[in-house]
Amino acid sequence: MILSDKRILEEIEAGSIIIEPFKRECLGTNSYDVHLGKYLAVYKDRVLDAKKHNEIEHFEIPKDGFVLQPNTLYLGVTLEYTETHKHVPFLEGKSSTGRLGIDIHATAGKGDVGFCNTWTLEISVAQPVRIYTGMPIGQLIYFVVEGEIETMYATKINAKYNNKTTRPVESMMWKNQF
Repeated sequence: MILSDKRILEEIEAGSIIIEPFKRECLGTNSYDVHLGKYLAVYKDRVLDAKKHNEIEHFEIPKDGFVLQPNTLYLGVTLEYTETHKHVPFLEGKSSTGRLGIDIHATAGKGDVGFCNTWTLEISVAQPVRIYTGMPIGQLIYFVVEGEIETMYATKINAKYNNKTTRPVESMMWKNQF
C-alpha cells in the first residue's frame, strides 16, 4: 500500500518520516515533491570502470541555470534531507520533469527502510534542457512494509551511502567484492 497525504502527515507527526525542509504545499495526494539541490557532479573519466573508484567533479548550478546535455550522466542531489524509519521510500520523476525529457534515476528509485540522507539523482536528458536550483525534480512515495525489519539501512555495517551530505555521491560499486 502507498501512504496517502493524511497518512504521510501522521507519520511525520509520529517521527517515522522526516523531511527537511518540509513545506505543506509540496504534499500531494499520495506523494511529496522534492527539489533539485544546488550541486551537480560529473565523472572525471568518460569511460567508467565498475571495479574502480570513479571520481567526480562537483559544481554549483549558476543562478541563471545550467544546460544539461544528452550523452552525459549528471549526478544531482535533492534539496530535501529525508529519514524513513518504518516505510520503503521510492523516488520517482514528476510528469512535468519527464515531459522535459529529464530522467532523474537510472535504476536507484527505491530507498531502504532506515535511509537517512539527501537523495543522489542519476540525471540524463533526451535533448538539451536548462535546469535550476530549487526546481521540482521528483516525488517521494512511501510503501508500507510487511513484517519486522532486522537491520535498518542506517545501522548496516556495509551501507555505502550513510554519510550525510548536501552534494551528489558517486557510485560505490568498487566497494563490492566481485
